[in-house]
Amino acid sequence: MSYYLPKELVSKASEAALSRDSTSIRNTLLLAFLAGAYIALGGLLALSVGGGMPAVAATNPGLQKFVMGALFPLGLILCVIAGADLFTGNTAYFIPPLMTGKLRFVRLLRNWTLVYFGNFVGALFVAYFLAYKTELLAASPWLDTVRGLAVSKTSATFFATFVKGIGANWLVALAVWLAFAAQDISGKILAIWFPVMAFVAMGFEHSVANMFFIPAAMFYGADVSLADFLVRNLLPATLGNIVGGSILTAMIYTVVYNK
Repeated sequence: MSYYLPKELVSKASEAALSRDSTSIRNTLLLAFLAGAYIALGGLLALSVGGGMPAVAATNPGLQKFVMGALFPLGLILCVIAGADLFTGNTAYFIPPLMTGKLRFVRLLRNWTLVYFGNFVGALFVAYFLAYKTELLAASPWLDTVRGLAVSKTSATFFATFVKGIGANWLVALAVWLAFAAQDISGKILAIWFPVMAFVAMGFEHSVANMFFIPAAMFYGADVSLADFLVRNLLPATLGNIVGGSILTAMIYTVVYNK
């Protein structure tokens, strides 16, 4: 059989979590830095191509959203295949062993905290050095796109961003869940691409992606304050991501398939 069955994926996620739990703090932070940078590189690619399509955005905005969604999965593909530690994926991985008593809650918090911090540093690194200092987005229409994206992401209500965060990580967690099922690289890429493309095209909120998008726009002078970024977007997006990955993906499948 070239793929694992749904009932086998709970144990695969549990194995991934226990492996991450046994990783040293140094290596966890390094792998988390890489994951944040990889997601940011996917975001930079999406902005570089999709953000340069103002005529398409004006006449067919859905097509521009699809193009950005089609390119953004680069980040998660790199995380899964090259190996990196992503907070949003770990919200799903760590639930099965927690529910079955193989992992203590304090260990879950340890990993999530370290990985969230490392992801933030990696995303900021790409935002500042590769997106801002290179001036890749300094000219229109890219400048208008990145600024407008940040303003839009910080203008929604707390609840709206929270719900969009649920939608984003429900799909991202499903992407990594499906990647467990595939046993070859091409299968993993396809498994990741569709759900991630979908959440971007639909405009949902991914906390680690926003660690890149909004700071990059702020470096370029977007009318967004630090409080706008942290309180109006990152906090509700993160909480929504936890719900989408932990409850709607990992918890339900663990209840159904765990023996």
